[in-house]
Amino acid sequence: MTTIKSNDLTYDFKKKTSAGKIKIKVWGKSQIVMLLTFLSLFILTVYGFWTFDLKGISLIEATNETLYNLKVMFLQPSFSHFTLLDAVGQIGITLGLGFLSTLLGVILSLFLALFAAKNLSTKTVSNAIIVVVTFIRAVPTVLWVLILAIAAGLGSEAVILGMVLHSVAFLVKAFSESFEEVDEGIIEALRASGANWWHIVTHAVIPTTASSLLSWSFLRFETNFTVAVAMGAAAGAGGIGFELLMASGFYFDLREVGFITYFILVIAIGLELFSTQLKKRFLTNASA
Repeated sequence: MTTIKSNDLTYDFKKKTSAGKIKIKVWGKSQIVMLLTFLSLFILTVYGFWTFDLKGISLIEATNETLYNLKVMFLQPSFSHFTLLDAVGQIGITLGLGFLSTLLGVILSLFLALFAAKNLSTKTVSNAIIVVVTFIRAVPTVLWVLILAIAAGLGSEAVILGMVLHSVAFLVKAFSESFEEVDEGIIEALRASGANWWHIVTHAVIPTTASSLLSWSFLRFETNFTVAVAMGAAAGAGGIGFELLMASGFYFDLREVGFITYFILVIAIGLELFSTQLKKRFLTNASA
Protein backbone atom coordinates (compact mmCIF):
# COMPACT_ATOMS: atom_id res chain seq x y z
CA MET A 1 0.00 0.00 0.00
CA THR A 2 1.30 3.43 -0.96
CA THR A 3 0.30 6.65 0.81
CA ILE A 4 1.05 10.07 -0.68
CA LYS A 5 0.23 13.35 1.02
CA SER A 6 0.40 16.30 -1.33
CA ASN A 7 -0.48 18.94 1.27
CA ASP A 8 3.09 19.00 2.58
CA LEU A 9 6.50 17.83 1.51
CA THR A 10 6.37 14.55 3.40
CA TYR A 11 5.66 11.39 1.47
CA ASP A 12 5.17 8.07 3.21
CA PHE A 13 5.47 4.88 1.20
CA LYS A 14 4.29 1.81 3.08
CA LYS A 15 4.76 -1.56 1.52
CA LYS A 16 3.80 -4.81 3.16
CA THR A 17 6.52 -7.38 3.21
CA SER A 18 7.12 -10.60 5.07
CA ALA A 19 8.95 -8.65 7.79
CA GLY A 20 6.24 -6.00 8.20
CA LYS A 21 5.96 -2.46 6.83
CA ILE A 22 8.66 -0.38 5.24
CA LYS A 23 8.30 3.35 5.80
CA ILE A 24 10.32 5.78 3.70
CA LYS A 25 10.13 9.46 4.61
CA VAL A 26 11.35 12.29 2.38
CA TRP A 27 12.27 15.35 4.43
CA GLY A 28 10.76 18.72 3.68
CA LYS A 29 12.30 22.17 3.83
CA SER A 30 11.49 22.72 7.51
CA GLN A 31 13.20 19.47 8.59
CA ILE A 32 16.26 20.27 6.49
CA VAL A 33 16.53 23.79 7.95
CA MET A 34 16.23 22.43 11.51
CA LEU A 35 18.91 19.80 10.84
CA LEU A 36 21.29 22.38 9.35
CA THR A 37 20.66 24.71 12.29
CA PHE A 38 21.47 22.01 14.86
CA LEU A 39 24.57 20.97 12.94
CA SER A 40 25.77 24.59 12.73
CA LEU A 41 25.26 25.10 16.46
CA PHE A 42 27.08 21.85 17.21
CA ILE A 43 30.04 22.82 15.02
CA LEU A 44 30.20 26.30 16.58
CA THR A 45 30.09 24.78 20.07
CA VAL A 46 32.93 22.37 19.30
CA TYR A 47 34.94 25.17 17.70
CA GLY A 48 34.34 27.43 20.69
CA PHE A 49 35.59 24.85 23.18
CA TRP A 50 38.54 24.03 20.93
CA THR A 51 39.66 27.67 20.70
CA PHE A 52 39.23 28.56 24.38
CA ASP A 53 42.18 30.48 25.79
CA LEU A 54 42.81 28.48 28.96
CA LYS A 55 45.91 30.55 29.84
CA GLY A 56 47.86 27.67 31.27
CA ILE A 57 45.00 26.25 33.32
CA SER A 58 45.23 22.53 33.85
CA LEU A 59 41.90 20.88 33.10
CA ILE A 60 42.72 17.99 35.43
CA GLU A 61 43.53 20.30 38.35
CA ALA A 62 40.50 22.48 37.62
CA THR A 63 38.24 19.42 37.54
CA ASN A 64 39.64 18.14 40.84
CA GLU A 65 39.16 21.51 42.51
CA THR A 66 35.61 21.75 41.17
CA LEU A 67 34.76 18.32 42.51
CA TYR A 68 36.28 19.26 45.87
CA ASN A 69 34.22 22.46 46.01
CA LEU A 70 31.06 20.52 45.19
CA LYS A 71 31.93 18.01 47.89
CA VAL A 72 32.38 20.75 50.49
CA MET A 73 29.23 22.53 49.33
CA PHE A 74 26.79 19.65 49.28
CA LEU A 75 28.29 17.07 51.65
CA GLN A 76 29.37 19.46 54.42
CA PRO A 77 26.60 22.10 54.62
CA SER A 78 26.65 24.45 57.58
CA PHE A 79 26.02 28.10 58.46
CA SER A 80 28.03 30.58 60.46
CA HIS A 81 27.05 34.12 59.42
CA PHE A 82 23.39 33.82 60.45
CA THR A 83 21.25 31.76 62.78
CA LEU A 84 18.60 29.24 61.82
CA LEU A 85 15.94 31.70 62.95
CA ASP A 86 17.42 34.33 60.65
CA ALA A 87 17.29 31.85 57.77
CA VAL A 88 13.62 31.12 58.46
CA GLY A 89 12.89 34.85 58.49
CA GLN A 90 14.73 35.40 55.21
CA ILE A 91 12.93 32.50 53.52
CA GLY A 92 9.68 34.01 54.79
CA ILE A 93 10.51 37.28 53.01
CA THR A 94 11.17 35.38 49.80
CA LEU A 95 7.92 33.44 50.11
CA GLY A 96 6.09 36.69 50.81
CA LEU A 97 7.44 38.29 47.64
CA GLY A 98 6.43 35.27 45.58
CA PHE A 99 2.98 34.96 47.17
CA LEU A 100 2.07 38.64 46.90
CA SER A 101 3.17 38.92 43.29
CA THR A 102 1.28 35.72 42.42
CA LEU A 103 -1.89 36.83 44.20
CA LEU A 104 -1.95 40.19 42.43
CA GLY A 105 -1.06 38.53 39.13
CA VAL A 106 -3.90 35.96 39.43
CA ILE A 107 -6.50 38.63 40.21
CA LEU A 108 -5.49 40.84 37.28
CA SER A 109 -5.01 37.91 34.92
CA LEU A 110 -8.41 36.40 35.66
CA PHE A 111 -10.10 39.61 34.61
CA LEU A 112 -7.98 40.16 31.49
CA ALA A 113 -8.13 36.52 30.40
CA LEU A 114 -11.93 36.71 30.14
CA PHE A 115 -11.52 39.37 27.48
CA ALA A 116 -8.55 37.61 25.86
CA ALA A 117 -10.48 34.36 25.32
CA LYS A 118 -11.84 34.27 21.78
CA ASN A 119 -15.05 32.51 22.80
CA LEU A 120 -15.91 35.16 25.40
CA SER A 121 -14.78 38.38 23.74
CA THR A 122 -14.57 40.09 20.39
CA LYS A 123 -11.75 39.32 18.02
CA THR A 124 -10.33 42.86 18.18
CA VAL A 125 -10.15 43.00 21.98
CA SER A 126 -8.78 39.47 22.22
CA ASN A 127 -6.01 40.06 19.69
CA ALA A 128 -5.05 43.39 21.30
CA ILE A 129 -4.64 41.81 24.74
CA ILE A 130 -2.73 38.83 23.33
CA VAL A 131 -0.28 41.11 21.49
CA VAL A 132 0.41 43.18 24.63
CA VAL A 133 0.95 40.21 26.94
CA THR A 134 3.13 38.49 24.35
CA PHE A 135 5.41 41.51 24.28
CA ILE A 136 5.55 41.64 28.09
CA ARG A 137 6.23 37.92 28.32
CA ALA A 138 9.07 38.15 25.80
CA VAL A 139 11.06 40.40 28.15
CA PRO A 140 12.66 38.54 31.10
CA THR A 141 11.43 39.33 34.60
CA VAL A 142 14.80 40.69 35.70
CA LEU A 143 14.70 43.32 32.95
CA TRP A 144 11.22 44.44 34.00
CA VAL A 145 12.45 44.70 37.59
CA LEU A 146 15.41 46.83 36.54
CA ILE A 147 13.20 49.01 34.32
CA LEU A 148 10.65 49.56 37.09
CA ALA A 149 13.47 50.19 39.57
CA ILE A 150 14.10 53.47 37.76
CA ALA A 151 10.69 54.69 38.92
CA ALA A 152 10.26 52.81 42.20
CA GLY A 153 13.91 52.41 43.20
CA LEU A 154 15.72 49.21 44.08
CA GLY A 155 13.89 47.18 46.69
CA SER A 156 10.84 45.02 47.20
CA GLU A 157 8.52 47.44 45.36
CA ALA A 158 10.36 47.08 42.06
CA VAL A 159 10.63 43.33 42.50
CA ILE A 160 6.91 42.90 43.14
CA LEU A 161 5.93 45.18 40.24
CA GLY A 162 8.21 43.36 37.83
CA MET A 163 7.07 39.93 38.96
CA VAL A 164 3.40 40.93 38.84
CA LEU A 165 3.80 42.29 35.31
CA HIS A 166 5.43 39.12 34.04
CA SER A 167 2.98 36.93 35.99
CA VAL A 168 0.04 38.69 34.36
CA ALA A 169 1.53 38.16 30.91
CA PHE A 170 2.04 34.46 31.64
CA LEU A 171 -1.29 33.77 33.35
CA VAL A 172 -3.42 35.67 30.84
CA LYS A 173 -2.21 33.32 28.13
CA ALA A 174 -2.71 30.23 30.31
CA PHE A 175 -6.13 31.28 31.64
CA SER A 176 -7.48 32.39 28.26
CA GLU A 177 -6.48 29.10 26.66
CA SER A 178 -8.25 27.25 29.47
CA PHE A 179 -11.39 29.32 28.88
CA GLU A 180 -11.26 28.60 25.17
CA GLU A 181 -11.30 24.85 25.88
CA VAL A 182 -14.75 25.07 27.46
CA ASP A 183 -17.33 23.14 25.47
CA GLU A 184 -18.95 25.58 23.07
CA GLY A 185 -22.22 23.69 23.37
CA ILE A 186 -22.51 24.64 27.06
CA ILE A 187 -21.98 28.32 26.26
CA GLU A 188 -24.48 28.26 23.39
CA ALA A 189 -27.06 26.49 25.55
CA LEU A 190 -26.76 29.16 28.24
CA ARG A 191 -27.02 31.94 25.68
CA ALA A 192 -30.12 30.32 24.18
CA SER A 193 -31.70 30.18 27.64
CA GLY A 194 -31.23 33.92 28.05
CA ALA A 195 -28.11 33.94 30.25
CA ASN A 196 -25.96 37.05 29.95
CA TRP A 197 -22.17 37.19 29.66
CA TRP A 198 -21.58 37.38 33.40
CA HIS A 199 -23.84 34.40 34.11
CA ILE A 200 -21.98 32.35 31.50
CA VAL A 201 -18.67 33.22 33.12
CA THR A 202 -19.73 32.49 36.70
CA HIS A 203 -21.89 29.41 36.06
CA ALA A 204 -20.03 27.68 33.22
CA VAL A 205 -16.56 29.00 32.44
CA ILE A 206 -15.08 29.45 35.93
CA PRO A 207 -16.47 26.20 37.46
CA THR A 208 -15.39 24.16 34.44
CA THR A 209 -11.85 25.51 34.40
CA ALA A 210 -11.31 25.92 38.16
CA SER A 211 -8.90 23.00 38.41
CA SER A 212 -6.84 24.27 35.50
CA LEU A 213 -6.76 27.80 36.93
CA LEU A 214 -5.57 26.45 40.28
CA SER A 215 -2.83 24.42 38.62
CA TRP A 216 -1.56 27.37 36.60
CA SER A 217 -1.66 29.64 39.66
CA PHE A 218 0.46 27.28 41.77
CA LEU A 219 2.84 26.75 38.89
CA ARG A 220 3.34 30.49 38.68
CA PHE A 221 3.77 30.73 42.45
CA GLU A 222 6.58 28.18 42.32
CA THR A 223 8.17 30.15 39.48
CA ASN A 224 7.82 33.43 41.36
CA PHE A 225 9.44 31.88 44.42
CA THR A 226 12.54 30.95 42.44
CA VAL A 227 12.54 34.37 40.75
CA ALA A 228 12.25 36.05 44.16
CA VAL A 229 15.38 34.20 45.29
CA ALA A 230 17.34 35.74 42.42
CA MET A 231 15.68 39.16 42.61
CA GLY A 232 16.29 39.38 46.34
CA ALA A 233 19.98 39.61 45.56
CA ALA A 234 19.90 41.46 42.22
CA ALA A 235 17.39 44.15 43.19
CA GLY A 236 18.15 44.47 46.89
CA ALA A 237 14.81 43.10 48.07
CA GLY A 238 16.40 40.92 50.73
CA GLY A 239 15.33 37.39 51.49
CA ILE A 240 17.26 34.16 51.25
CA GLY A 241 18.63 35.20 47.86
CA PHE A 242 20.58 38.03 49.47
CA GLU A 243 22.11 35.61 51.97
CA LEU A 244 23.06 33.30 49.10
CA LEU A 245 24.75 36.21 47.32
CA MET A 246 26.70 37.15 50.43
CA ALA A 247 27.77 33.57 51.09
CA SER A 248 28.89 32.92 47.50
CA GLY A 249 30.37 36.30 46.58
CA PHE A 250 31.29 38.12 49.78
CA TYR A 251 32.13 35.49 52.40
CA PHE A 252 32.89 32.75 49.85
CA ASP A 253 31.65 30.20 52.34
CA LEU A 254 30.89 27.09 50.30
CA ARG A 255 29.39 25.26 53.27
CA GLU A 256 26.92 28.07 53.80
CA VAL A 257 26.06 28.08 50.09
CA GLY A 258 25.28 24.37 50.37
CA PHE A 259 23.09 24.91 53.42
CA ILE A 260 21.10 27.69 51.73
CA THR A 261 20.72 25.59 48.58
CA TYR A 262 19.33 22.67 50.56
CA PHE A 263 17.05 25.05 52.47
CA ILE A 264 15.63 26.44 49.23
CA LEU A 265 15.24 22.92 47.84
CA VAL A 266 13.26 21.79 50.89
CA ILE A 267 10.91 24.76 50.60
CA ALA A 268 10.42 24.15 46.87
CA ILE A 269 9.58 20.47 47.49
CA GLY A 270 7.20 21.48 50.28
CA LEU A 271 5.39 23.89 47.95
CA GLU A 272 5.05 21.17 45.33
CA LEU A 273 3.62 18.69 47.84
CA PHE A 274 1.23 21.32 49.22
CA SER A 275 -0.04 22.24 45.76
CA THR A 276 -0.51 18.56 44.86
CA GLN A 277 -2.55 17.85 47.99
CA LEU A 278 -4.62 21.00 47.51
CA LYS A 279 -5.41 20.10 43.91
CA LYS A 280 -6.37 16.55 44.92
CA ARG A 281 -8.71 17.83 47.62
CA PHE A 282 -10.16 20.42 45.28
CA LEU A 283 -10.80 17.83 42.57
CA THR A 284 -12.40 15.48 45.13
CA ASN A 285 -14.74 18.18 46.39
CA ALA A 286 -15.55 19.28 42.85
CA SER A 287 -16.41 15.77 41.72
CA ALA A 288 -18.52 15.17 44.82
